[in-house]
Amino acid sequence: MTALRDAAMTSKAWPFEEARRLLKRVEQAGKDHVLFETGYGPSGLPHIGTFGEVARTTMIRRAFEVISDIPTRLICFSDDLDGMRKVPDNVPDPAALRAHLQLPLTDVPDPFGTHDSFGAHNNAMLRRFLDTFGFEYEFISATAFYRAGQFDEILLRAAERYDELMAIMLKTLRDERRQTYSIFLPIHPETGRVLYVPMKDVSDGHVTFDDEEGREWRLPVTGGNVKLQWKPDFGARWAALGVDFEMYGKDHAANTPVYDAICRTLGGRPPEHFTYELFLDANGEKISKSKGNGLSIDEWLTYAATESLSYFMYLKPKTAKRMHFDVIPKAVDEYHQQLRAYPDQDTAGQANNPVFHIHGGDVPASDMVVPFSMLLNLASVAGAEDVERLWGFIRRYAPGASPEGNPQLHAAAEGAVRYYNDFVKPAKTYRLPTQPEREALEALRNGLRGWTGETTDEAFQSLVYDVGRDRFDPMRAWFQALYQVLLGADQGPRFGGFIALYGAEETADLIDRALAGDLVRDSAAA
Repeated sequence: MTALRDAAMTSKAWPFEEARRLLKRVEQAGKDHVLFETGYGPSGLPHIGTFGEVARTTMIRRAFEVISDIPTRLICFSDDLDGMRKVPDNVPDPAALRAHLQLPLTDVPDPFGTHDSFGAHNNAMLRRFLDTFGFEYEFISATAFYRAGQFDEILLRAAERYDELMAIMLKTLRDERRQTYSIFLPIHPETGRVLYVPMKDVSDGHVTFDDEEGREWRLPVTGGNVKLQWKPDFGARWAALGVDFEMYGKDHAANTPVYDAICRTLGGRPPEHFTYELFLDANGEKISKSKGNGLSIDEWLTYAATESLSYFMYLKPKTAKRMHFDVIPKAVDEYHQQLRAYPDQDTAGQANNPVFHIHGGDVPASDMVVPFSMLLNLASVAGAEDVERLWGFIRRYAPGASPEGNPQLHAAAEGAVRYYNDFVKPAKTYRLPTQPEREALEALRNGLRGWTGETTDEAFQSLVYDVGRDRFDPMRAWFQALYQVLLGADQGPRFGGFIALYGAEETADLIDRALAGDLVRDSAAA
């Protein structure tokens, strides 16, 4: 542990860099624990961004626990006292919810009929979501927090310092918005709706306002009678809970000075921040829940394991990345490359390895004797509609492998079959070889017929190189021809490994089909 802690104190892995920054803060403050927080808006179901935020925060939390013995906590805070601003499209009988607009989500009936409220339903989905992935956290409902009085001290302070807080907020608003804005949103005593109305007076821990019908009301700010607008709520929550660390997307970055100023005005110390870049879809546009572009958690897990998604989340969090289906194979293979490298690395290397941060130091071994990308190509040329056909080739390539003994590989093979049928097969485009390519393919085929050498990746790769070396400059043109003519793709696996997996005679037969034009004709017919 001492060696690991020493390595962690100099590691350039971003979770350790953030953990060291956080340690300085906590030591200066003399706190007896470190509080991490993630927020959640329960107006919809948890999504891939929710996973990324909690996964990355957990990575920093684990890194902190390596460099310090100070206890840590992670709170997941649900903003479920927010009024329902619009009816979601993806619920049963959405028309029935229209009568409940502006009610707190925890007072809106559950359209699914399984929980006490819509907010409770979505909170349950969040908790099940987080529990599925094994995250350790404490859940806090904003409704319970406000109504139980846990926010009362901060709310009273907000009333005392109302003018200061309003000055912070008004500078960020357009002129017309300033006329009606208040940091406080009263909850109507009769209708229960969250009201967006100006305050006539804020004094003695009370707010005075007119409702939409012009009736005047005076309510205490305590006990859940009011809630804060979302930006003031952000900073106020930091002050109330004593949050030490929170991360959020780049779309929040411009608001960071506002959150910090609110927190300071209420007597708190703003936490350490970590702003991550947003995910982009296949066209480079920001992923949006309302647009439905990009990937969902369920979609990723249809084709690959959770750990590959965690690996993707680990990579360069401050760089915008395309998050579409075509990133999955690369993420799977790179994750397993890191798993295989881990046992042979020294302590410093392990501290910098992404799998250390994904697994919290308890890193499993990889049983992937065949890369995911190779499984995809095998599914392609073998016309594999089910995983058993793939295993026929895998067993020949790795006789000791089995679905029971290689569960990671078996799961990857199942995912590869689904991925091939959904994405690769519809996009495959074969072409006929040029005359120089035809001559090279014939030479490769002749070398594979009756092959008597070692049936290893390296042996077949040497043959492929020998055929292409004197015929192609640069060599990548030869490999591109192999992929486009034989696999119907612009790129592919290390071709010697593919031959070892698929078989020498089978690859020779594949070349004959390509030379005869069968692959092009079959693809066009499909």
